[in-house]
Amino acid sequence: MQKEHVYNKDILEVIITEKQIQKRIKELGREITEAYDESDDIVMLCVLRGAVLFMSDLSRQINLPVVFDFMDVSSYEGTSSSGMVRIIKDLEENIEGRDVLIIEDIMDTGLTLKHVIDLLKTREPASIKIATLLDKPERRVEKEVSADFNGFEVPDKFVVGYGLDYQEKYRNLPYIGVLKEELYI
Repeated sequence: MQKEHVYNKDILEVIITEKQIQKRIKELGREITEAYDESDDIVMLCVLRGAVLFMSDLSRQINLPVVFDFMDVSSYEGTSSSGMVRIIKDLEENIEGRDVLIIEDIMDTGLTLKHVIDLLKTREPASIKIATLLDKPERRVEKEVSADFNGFEVPDKFVVGYGLDYQEKYRNLPYIGVLKEELYI
């Protein structure tokens, strides 16, 4: 018998189960496969750290040749975006003339993603598309930033799990849950 996850006690409610996540990722993999041509040169760009689990599972559902690259970008202070974006780790791949598929864990205000997209455009990729596990449209500040492939729309609550964290904790939960407010206020 499997022991209950150590973080379960900190979760107010589970809003997306592990089973729902895996089912939707399979669907997204098919959608992405259909959106590109086999001859496309696709760079899957994982925005670290939260999107690692999503990219790992999603990549195995995409039936196209892809390469992986990673960016580490920071704009959060505590539980909200500061609007100040720092590139901690930049790409290693040359993306000029290539199709870039940005893999995000959650689209919130859109400020960080807008900054990343503007930076990538200066490198002249063939295209830039976005796949996000979660979308919080209520919080969007950058209205022109939207996902081409969206896993789930979530309410404006502080969510963790499946890569999403609070102070680097909770990433290894297999589901998406709402963190109890007393733990971050």
